[in-house]
Amino acid sequence: MLKNTYIHIPGVGKALEQKIWASGINTWDEFLEMKDGISIPSTKRAKICEGIEVSSTHLAARDCFFFSQRLPSAEHWRAYSLFSDSAAFFDIETTGLSFQRDKITVVGIYDGNETRTYVRGVNLEDIVNEFKKYRVLISFNGARFDIPFIKSEFPEIEFKQLHIDLMYPLRRIGYAGGLKNIEKVLGICRSEDTDGMDGFDAVRLWKKYEKGDRDALDLLVKYNSEDIVNLKTIIELTYPRMVEKALKA
Repeated sequence: MLKNTYIHIPGVGKALEQKIWASGINTWDEFLEMKDGISIPSTKRAKICEGIEVSSTHLAARDCFFFSQRLPSAEHWRAYSLFSDSAAFFDIETTGLSFQRDKITVVGIYDGNETRTYVRGVNLEDIVNEFKKYRVLISFNGARFDIPFIKSEFPEIEFKQLHIDLMYPLRRIGYAGGLKNIEKVLGICRSEDTDGMDGFDAVRLWKKYEKGDRDALDLLVKYNSEDIVNLKTIIELTYPRMVEKALKA
């Protein structure tokens, strides 16, 4: 979808992007080949061609920061297919809902192959270097919850990568509600141990762990790990529909 995208080019809004698509021109290469087939001013056409050339150079260099700065945050999902090999699905658990009063207890990061867990009092500080490894970060409600919490405790993490908060593109294609509800609609099953658990259970488990219950931490980690592994399943199942919806908007 990124190579179908024009709204990151200065002077191109969604209306013009839709006009380009409606003319039968989708990809950057097609625009360069068929640019005379769309009725836009020659100066605008030249700027788009220049923007495509610049974009192609940055894409060849795997420069996610260029696209994270140019794309509207709600459209970062468009880059997923081209940067999925450097993506991290992440989720946090906390002692409550306020990043000003509460603390992070667990951070889970899944690179599509391996799940890594970071626990307060054990190795939580290691997330600073871990997040730097990825070009795309993927969360559910991370823009409003996870990232503010992480920035509050670790302001040195800049989050310059592309960030796909799945909650928003999922809403556009008809999947509303919380993560657990969307999982059920998509037919994604949780383990027997974690089925029915929610964020309040995560807080309760952490409190039990603080009192010495190691099994409580193990269950909390399992719950968190299923969150992030399921995020990958969700985007793989729904990405084609996101593309279809965008192109037909």
